[in-house]
Amino acid sequence: MYVVLYRKSVDKDLRKLPKIHREAIIRKIQALANDPRPAGSVKLRGSDDLYRMRHTEYRIIYRLNDGELIVLIVKVGHRREIYRDF
Repeated sequence: MYVVLYRKSVDKDLRKLPKIHREAIIRKIQALANDPRPAGSVKLRGSDDLYRMRHTEYRIIYRLNDGELIVLIVKVGHRREIYRDF
């Protein structure tokens, strides 16, 4: 079982989202502890350990460390803005 950790900025990202989407995204993030590569998750090009998960028009970007069994949630946001930092 993996440990799910968050960057400090993710809390702020989640508070910006509509409540109905926020709750569903939090459930998806919590499910990563049992299955860090669920159906629909995609490895980001140009990175060895970054993955993306979709929820409607929102994206969850996370870093996977298989050696230490850690999932680090890097960013959550709308699809038109999420990739600007990567």
